[in-house]
Amino acid sequence: MQITPFKLERYFAQYEFSSKFLLSSSDCDGLVQSDLLQMADEKTRYLWDHLTLGYTDSLGHPLLRQEIAKLYQGITSDHCLVVVPEEGIYIALNSMLQKVDHVIYTFPGYQSLYEIAEHIGCEVTKWEPEENNRWRFNLDFLEQHIQPNTKCIVVNFPHNPTGYVPSKEEYQRIVDIAKKHNLYVFSDEMYRFLEHDAHDRLPSACELYDKAISLFGMSKTFGMAGARIGWVVTKDQDLFKQMAAYKDYTTICSSAPSEILSIIALRSKEKIIAKHVARIQKNVALLDAFFEKYNALFEWVKPKAGTIGFPKLKGELTALAFCQKVVTEANIMLLPSTVYDYDDKHFRLGFGRENMPEALTAFENFLDKNYK
Repeated sequence: MQITPFKLERYFAQYEFSSKFLLSSSDCDGLVQSDLLQMADEKTRYLWDHLTLGYTDSLGHPLLRQEIAKLYQGITSDHCLVVVPEEGIYIALNSMLQKVDHVIYTFPGYQSLYEIAEHIGCEVTKWEPEENNRWRFNLDFLEQHIQPNTKCIVVNFPHNPTGYVPSKEEYQRIVDIAKKHNLYVFSDEMYRFLEHDAHDRLPSACELYDKAISLFGMSKTFGMAGARIGWVVTKDQDLFKQMAAYKDYTTICSSAPSEILSIIALRSKEKIIAKHVARIQKNVALLDAFFEKYNALFEWVKPKAGTIGFPKLKGELTALAFCQKVVTEANIMLLPSTVYDYDDKHFRLGFGRENMPEALTAFENFLDKNYK
C-alpha cells in the first residue's frame, strides 16, 4: 500500500531525539513508571505483579474498558475498543468510508485524519478556521458544504495545532448538522481534560450522537505516549464490530503491560490531570509575557486547551527556514506549519513539559542574538 508520507512524523524523526530542547512537543511529560506503580491500588498492583506476557483480549482488557467508560456519560465498556491511537483513526475511517464518499474535516490537523480518506479515494473538503476570529471554525461553512454523498465530518477539539475549542452551543450545532444529514462524526479528542479552564470542556461526541466515534487515549492527557494505548468509543454497534474485525489485520491486541499501567493511571486520573493542567497554566502565563515582549516578531492567539499553540511569524520570516535556523543554531526544535501543508508562516509551540521555561529562555537568547 502506497500512502503519502506523514510529514509531521518525518520532521520529528529528524530532530526529536537529537535536539536539546523540544519546544514543539504535544504531550505532557512522560510519567515515570515507578511513580505510576506507587499509585496502584491493591487489585491493580496484584495484576501488575502477576502479569503474564501472553496475548490479551482483542477488544481490550475488561477492567481497562470499564475505566475508559467511566470517562463518559451514557457509555458502557461494550462501546469501547482499545487500540493504538493512530490505529484507531486508521481502522475507523477504513471501516466507514468508501471511494464514492465525501468527507469534511477540520484543517490544519493531524495528517491521518484526512490523508486516509484521500488515500481511500474519497472527495474531501477542508474546513479551515478564521485566524482573525481566534481560530474559530465557521459553522455556516460546514452546513453549506454538505453534499448528497457526504458520509462523515471529522473534527478535532481541542484543536491541534491551534488549541481552539468551540462553545458547547457551537459543538452541539455540529452534531445537529450531522444528525440532520445522517452523517458519521469522527471526533479526535486526544487533548480532552486539558482545558485551561474546565468550563470550556465539551461533552464527548459519542455521548451526544449514536453515529459519533470518539478517539482518546493515554498519550497526551495522561503523559503515557510510550504506552501506545488509546481507544475509540461509539454506540453504533455495527460500526464497532467492523472496527473490531479490522483490528485483526493491524495490532490484533494490545500490549499486556501497557494495559495494566493504563488501568492504574485511569484510576488516578484526577491526580495526574490536575498536575498536568497546573503546569500548562503556569507555562501559558510565561508564553503570554514572552509574546508580549516579542510582539514585533510574532502574532499569538492564546490557546484555550491542550498543550500546543500556533504562533504566526511577522514580516519576511518564513516558518520552515526559521524553524531550521532555530534547531541548527540553538538546538531547539519547533514545528513549521509546512508539515501541516497549511502555509509557511506559522509554527507549533508546545507547553506541556516541565522544562518549557528553560527551553523558552534558550529561545529568547536565540532571538535576542539574531533578531534585535
